[in-house]
Amino acid sequence: MNDIVCPPGQESIIAGLHELGYSANSLAELRQPGSRYRKAIPFLVDALSTTGDRKTLQEIVLTLSKSWAKPEATRPLIDLFQKVDDRDGLQWAIGSALCSTWDDSEFDDLVRLAKDRRYGRSREMIVLGLARSKRPEAGDVLIGLLDDPDVNGHAVNALRKLKVPAARAGLEKMLDDPRTWVRKEARRALEAIS
Repeated sequence: MNDIVCPPGQESIIAGLHELGYSANSLAELRQPGSRYRKAIPFLVDALSTTGDRKTLQEIVLTLSKSWAKPEATRPLIDLFQKVDDRDGLQWAIGSALCSTWDDSEFDDLVRLAKDRRYGRSREMIVLGLARSKRPEAGDVLIGLLDDPDVNGHAVNALRKLKVPAARAGLEKMLDDPRTWVRKEARRALEAIS
């Protein structure tokens, strides 16, 4: 272990990755563009429950934020999202990872998180992840979230991607939103369903 130079808190994870055949000396290095580490996903998922350092935990979450990390990573990320707070952006990062690893087999629990206002803006990317769903009720969930000021901009974005005609009235209301980016997304969403 002395020959591995890596960020504090990542030593055992990096050692485990080396045993799996990965030469990265940090999780950030492992995530470099074009890097595929599919066989490391189960090891990284296990590390979610054995790592106590929040900074290292966030690095693991970022490393699992790949569409090809599903379905293995999705359920553990859902569980972790519910256990942590967002004092340092960790919960939001987990929500972002859930957007990437969206898996309709976990639809009900993902929707429950998306609707639960206790999680505030940490839900933004989970809401955006609804655009990845193939479930027909995803559009109705997003329409319902247009009344939630913490995530309604992301709901507009997801509705644009899904092209949900039933969202017209809700999207028209969003044209008066005080946020420029939300008004722009609402216009684009309305154009997409025209």
